[in-house]
Order: sequence, then C-alpha cells, then structure tokens
Amino acid sequence: MGDNQNLLAEQRRALILEEVRRRGGARVNELTRRLNVSDMTVRRDLDALARQGVLEKVHGGAVPVSGASTHEPGFEAKSSLEQDAKEDIARAAAAMAVPGGAIALSGGTTTYALARCLLDVPDLTVVTNSLRVADAFHTAQRADASRSGRPGAATVVLTGGVRTPSDSLVGPVADAAIGSLHFDVLFLGVHGISAEAGLSTPNLAEAETNRRLVRSARRVVVVADHTKWGTVGLSSFASLAEVDTLVTDGGMPERTRAEIREALPELDLVVAEGGPVEQGPGLGEERQGTGP
Repeated sequence: MGDNQNLLAEQRRALILEEVRRRGGARVNELTRRLNVSDMTVRRDLDALARQGVLEKVHGGAVPVSGASTHEPGFEAKSSLEQDAKEDIARAAAAMAVPGGAIALSGGTTTYALARCLLDVPDLTVVTNSLRVADAFHTAQRADASRSGRPGAATVVLTGGVRTPSDSLVGPVADAAIGSLHFDVLFLGVHGISAEAGLSTPNLAEAETNRRLVRSARRVVVVADHTKWGTVGLSSFASLAEVDTLVTDGGMPERTRAEIREALPELDLVVAEGGPVEQGPGLGEERQGTGP
C-alpha cells in the first residue's frame, strides 16, 4: 500500500496523537487504515512522537503518556529531533546578534545550535543558564587559544542553579543572577508555544527562571521549530504579547502562520528555510529565509 502523500508528516503525527489521546490508545493496524499509509510509516511516526515524550510505545501500538504536560525529555533525546529545522533557525537568529552586544541564551537544543552559529561574532557578552551553551563557547575559545587566541572572543556569564534534564541551571541562584543583569536581546528556546498558553515548560523552576530572563531583556526572540506550536507544558511563563520576534522553520503550516499574523500583528515572524534570512519588511510582517 502506498503512503498517503497528501498528508505532511507533522499533520499525520498530529492526527495520530489526537487519536491516541482521545481513545486512550491506538493500534498500528488501526492507524494504517485510518491514515492510508504503510505500517512502517506509522511506526516511524510513533517513534518520533515517543522521542518527543508525548506518547508511549507499547506492543502493537501506543498509549498516552501519563502527565505529559510535566514530562521533560533530556537534552540528548531532544537533540535528535528536527535537526535541520534547528540549524535553519539558528542561522537566521544569529543574524540578529550585533558585534559588541550583550545577549542571553536560555537552555535548549535550538539555543545550543544558535550558540555554535555565534562563535565568530566579535566581542559578545553572553549570559546563559545553559551548561551546553557555555561549553560551546568555552570549547571554541580553548581551541583558538592553542593557535594564539581569537580576537574579540565572547565573554560568557554562566548562572548558577540546579541542573534540569535539559542541562539548564534554574532556581533561586539562577533567578538572582539573571535579575541583576540587563541584556539587549534574549534568544529563548521553549518547550511549547500556543496562542492560549503562550510560552510554557513542564518544569516549574525553569518557568520562573525564564520569567526573569524575559524581564531582563530589551528584546525577546523566541527560537522554536514548528513542532513546538500547539504544545502546552505545565507552567506558562510569558504571553505571546511579550515576544518581539518568533523565528521558526518552513515546516510551520501556512494556516498557522496566518493565524499568528492575524492574532499578533506586532510580532515579527521569521521563517527560516535553509538559507540566510533576507532583510525583509518591518515589524509585524513575515520575513523568510531563502536558499543559496
């Protein structure tokens, strides 16, 4: 049986997740009939959804994850998801960093990809609560030091705090450190983003640390691939009205883009699709990355 080419992967997976949650579980053979796709396609979709932590695979099918809104996958599990999209987003967001500026990067796999794109931006001051982000800069600096040093290397300020499964530092120590600082741009990764819940995370302590990051920034840039839209974690920490720019990837359906533009005309929506971002129209209109 040929796969149904009329459904994109994210549409198919959304239907599968809805079916699993509505019925409390679904079998592979039922999903193949419903979606008119192959058994192998359904199993790949279930694998992808299981890696995202939104369902649990069982013999012959899948069941909902108990307390999914509080489930937080580890860094390694998340790093294997939507890799191309994250790289596109990172390249587009990196163009917004000004040499000599003070920026903040939150924890997450997309901000880690962004950090690697910022290594050659001179004289940055980088505030981060991410061990992975800090390590990306420190590793680059050590490598350059062995070759007589790199002029204008970033100054990295790593907060303290309690380590989360995604290798972020959160809690009162991190909150106090962030609250005493001010930065030009915050590049913020998120667990989930939706029109109703805004930005959310399954970790209560991380939610408070992210609130401090948002308050300390003059400009908030959210970096989130299309799979984050519609996901809601346990705790909301910011509304979409507090976001200046949303950088996402070409997998974001046009219908969703239209809904965002209509609901949030002041939001700068940047869609990265495999190349450098064009200097497009002003605030509130969509800008799009183009291929080389």
